[in-house]
Amino acid sequence: MKKLIILTGFVIAVTTIKSYAQTSITAKDAAKHINEKVVICDQVFGGKFLSGSNITLVDVGGSHPNEVLTLLIKGDDRKKFRVAPEEYFKGKKVCITGQVIDYKGKPEIIVTDTLQIKLQ
Repeated sequence: MKKLIILTGFVIAVTTIKSYAQTSITAKDAAKHINEKVVICDQVFGGKFLSGSNITLVDVGGSHPNEVLTLLIKGDDRKKFRVAPEEYFKGKKVCITGQVIDYKGKPEIIVTDTLQIKLQ
């Protein structure tokens, strides 16, 4: 009975760890991972703040319109950053954690927390 309890605990632990595991990929492979939670490490090439719609777009893996991945940061989430993310991260290598979605045929990650973007 004791062995069964230990075995059951082990199976639960492995399953839990596996469910939290994230796939690490490059930005160029983001389109192959739509609807998956991933970690993408690549360079930020630029971005812009669209004041009319109160959103920030950050270009990863290339300059607009040739970015490989776009990060979308909405107004209330932008306020969580101490400095403008499109300026702060420009030219830097970062790792982004989040779910890849398809926006008009291009991969995108919606950033809702500053912890999703870390300098590499």
